[in-house]
Amino acid sequence: MTLEFEYSTLAHPPDIQQLAVIFKQCFVNALGGEEAYMNQIGVENFRIIRESQQLIGGLATLNMGQWWGGERLPMTGIAVVAIAPEYRGSGGAIALMQHTLKELYARGVPLSALYPAVQTLYRKVGYEQGGSWYIWEVATNAIGVREQPLPLQPVVPINHQVFHELYQQQAKLTHGYLDRHPAIWRRLIEPDENEQVYAYLIGTKDKPEGYIIFAQQRTHNGEIIFVKDWVLKTAAATQTFWSLLATHRSQIQQVRWKSSAIDTLTLALPEQTAKISTQFRWMLRIVDVVKALSMRGYPSGIETELHLEIQDNVIDANNGKFILSVANGRGEVTKGGKGELQLDVRELAPLYTSLFSPYHLQIAGKLHGTETAISAATQIFAASSPWVADFF
Repeated sequence: MTLEFEYSTLAHPPDIQQLAVIFKQCFVNALGGEEAYMNQIGVENFRIIRESQQLIGGLATLNMGQWWGGERLPMTGIAVVAIAPEYRGSGGAIALMQHTLKELYARGVPLSALYPAVQTLYRKVGYEQGGSWYIWEVATNAIGVREQPLPLQPVVPINHQVFHELYQQQAKLTHGYLDRHPAIWRRLIEPDENEQVYAYLIGTKDKPEGYIIFAQQRTHNGEIIFVKDWVLKTAAATQTFWSLLATHRSQIQQVRWKSSAIDTLTLALPEQTAKISTQFRWMLRIVDVVKALSMRGYPSGIETELHLEIQDNVIDANNGKFILSVANGRGEVTKGGKGELQLDVRELAPLYTSLFSPYHLQIAGKLHGTETAISAATQIFAASSPWVADFF
């Protein structure tokens, strides 16, 4: 029997309460108060799915931006996808995601990203691994950086507007970084239970060269500092960052921070004492092929074209042949061409983000292309490894 699903926005108080109950069961209170979380995101940004007029699940949409090749593209993050246990396996989650993607396409949003609980569901609707989210750690007594070349300015009370411009400067230069949703900023500066958050500008007040926001936490493995956010624009700022953390070595055992799989901060340490403690890959969905390819930035020194043939089982307009012409760091997309690089819209995601090279995607069976097309794609999508500092 094929079930009939109804997709809509969240508006009515009984629906809000029912969705909060589903969230609570699905996420085991991980949201820290379901209705408070919903108010923080904005009730109007939730989408729900019904079967036979019964609300069976929902999700949150976070409208923000993401930086690719030095250009900001509109991106909608998908969070807290939840289906009531008795309706799991009914097709409700896929229907919810399909409707959401079609809505995003109609609104002109080129990209969507999410952190999957399981990849299988999201791959069915065109998401694929897009970049990394890593947590590193090092023992404070192994940092070994003593000199502090720049002054530190405590920020009290903590207001994210103080850090916003510095963050945006780093985000523009970091492949995959978010133009953050306000709720993400709030989670960075507001303390959890049993923790205190501290923030410092690095450098002078009129010309800061970075910042650090961190919390001190007591765990069963001892005391740690968790760096919730950081921006470092200069070598002096990086050294000051490490020297500040090293001063805590008599009370704090470990420092943890978020960074990329290849972390340049560790180059400033005297030894290879930092290790990855947590690794995860978020997923990206190319919602609008033409907009996604034409709006991002590309390497400035190349002039070439790539003939694509794309399949998309959700958004019909993404199907077919496209020519991506790249020159002077910009891309232009026209329909037609030879279709020399053939792939599903799902596999376009890790190519687009530069997570994997065209060669490696081909030997993994994720795309098929002529030697000319593989060469052109390699030039076009050459970039640093993509990563995001924020979990949502």
